[in-house]
Amino acid sequence: MSTHHNEDFKDIKFSVSMCTYKNDNPEHLNQAIDSIINQTVKPDEIVLVVDGPVPLMLEDVINKYESEGFIKVIRLEKNVGHGNARRIGLENCKHDLIAIMDADDISLPDRFEKQIRCFIEDSTLSIVGGNIKEFIETTDRIVGIRAVPQDDSEIKKFLKKRCPFNQQTVMFKASDVKAAGGYIDWYCNEDYYLWIRMYQNNAKFKNLRDVLVFVRVGDDMYSRRGGWKYFRSEARLQKYMLDHKIIGFIQYIFNVLIRFILQIMMPNKLRGFIFKKFARINHVK
Repeated sequence: MSTHHNEDFKDIKFSVSMCTYKNDNPEHLNQAIDSIINQTVKPDEIVLVVDGPVPLMLEDVINKYESEGFIKVIRLEKNVGHGNARRIGLENCKHDLIAIMDADDISLPDRFEKQIRCFIEDSTLSIVGGNIKEFIETTDRIVGIRAVPQDDSEIKKFLKKRCPFNQQTVMFKASDVKAAGGYIDWYCNEDYYLWIRMYQNNAKFKNLRDVLVFVRVGDDMYSRRGGWKYFRSEARLQKYMLDHKIIGFIQYIFNVLIRFILQIMMPNKLRGFIFKKFARINHVK
């Protein structure tokens, strides 16, 4: 851990949890791990879950970091899906404070420093997230910013409409995550489902107004945000919130209707345009 920064950080130990699987790009994984190793405040450990067999080139990147002692690797015999792989990652982290990192994103160098500072300043926090910049190919080709609400009450209000965190940016207390049941597999929405359950447990939320992570997006991103399977997953989540009295009936109908229009009725190109235009509204006041 760097000593040239605030002395407060020297006693704080935290883990980074990552997952990778066969379709990940080896060079992207390389950049992702690199962005964690070169932080101003460094993690005590990096736990990488390899979700099923991976191609040789990806294995080469994993082996390189493993042999250098940078990462602890958990290899799964078969692919168990994102939510389950996340859960296994958490179970293998030794610290209560855990940062989530995706296998194809790039964390800004002071990401962890900013998040740790929040936990030092407010020990009652359960999660600290932040904003993301979405890019294609290189970080100088920014195509969108997803800014999220910042304070606890704003985040909890926003949660009733849409996912209030950029999962790739979060750092949380594992004890609070586990108290809410941890990651449970839920198609494309295991994170949103977790935040909802933590909300039910009165967890305290915070997002920084800073961009913490550059997130790689492809042209297929908006097509993945559509189709019946994705819609049903999202609609079930809204039904969960209705059943648990987090939202009322009118909000439920509105939320499901909006998703039906976006995810089922709209062609990919138009959905992409709408997402870029409206779903990436800046929530920074």
